[in-house]
Amino acid sequence: MSEQDAILAALAPVADGIAATLGSFCEVVVHDFRQPDASVVAIAGSVTERTVGGSMSEIGMGLLARGDAAEDQLNYVTRTASGKLVKSSTMLVRDSGGSVFGALCVNLDVTALGQLRTLVGELADVGTTTETPTTTFGDDVEAVIDAIVDEHQLRLNKPWTALSRDERLDLFRSLQDRGVFAVRRAVPQVAARIGISRASAYNYLSDIRAQGAP
Repeated sequence: MSEQDAILAALAPVADGIAATLGSFCEVVVHDFRQPDASVVAIAGSVTERTVGGSMSEIGMGLLARGDAAEDQLNYVTRTASGKLVKSSTMLVRDSGGSVFGALCVNLDVTALGQLRTLVGELADVGTTTETPTTTFGDDVEAVIDAIVDEHQLRLNKPWTALSRDERLDLFRSLQDRGVFAVRRAVPQVAARIGISRASAYNYLSDIRAQGAP
C-alpha cells in the first residue's frame, strides 16, 4: 500500500468518529483527488446523499485545479439543489512531500438554523437574508460538470450559439481554472452541452492552455 493510500485508509475511521460525535446533521467525506470522477472513498452521514464512488463538487474541482498551491476552505456555506443549507469545511490532505492528493470534508446541514435566523431577522426588521451559492453534490460527476457549465451561461445571459470565439475561450478558461478538465470525458461532455463538435472543444482547450494563466 502506498503512503497516500495508507493516509486515506486511516482517515475513514476519523470520518466515522466525527460524524458520530456531531450527530445526524453531520456528514464527513474523504476524497481521493487522484480519481475526481469517483473521488469519494469514505463517507459517514448523509447530508449530501452521496455514497462511496461519488464525485467531488464544484468546490473540490476548484481545489484540484490549484494543485499543491490550494489552501483549506473553512466555514463556507452553500445550498444544495434540493434546498439544504450546508455549512462546510474542506481540509486538504497532503503526503510527506507536501503534495495535495485528497481532502477531508465536514458538511453540516444548518437549514433549520438558517430558517430561524431569517425569521428572527424579519421579526427584528433587519436584513439577514443573503444569497447563498448553490452547489451540486452527487454521485454523478456529469451532473456537477453540467451545473458548472450552466452557471457560466446564466452569467452571460445568452444562448451558447450566440457566443463569440473570445467568449467561448473565456468559458473554456473558466472551466480549466475550476478543474473540470481533470475529469475523464469532460471535454466531450462540455462540447455536447454547448452544442459544438468535440474537435472544436479540443481546439479551444488547446488554445487556452497554450495561452497559459491569465
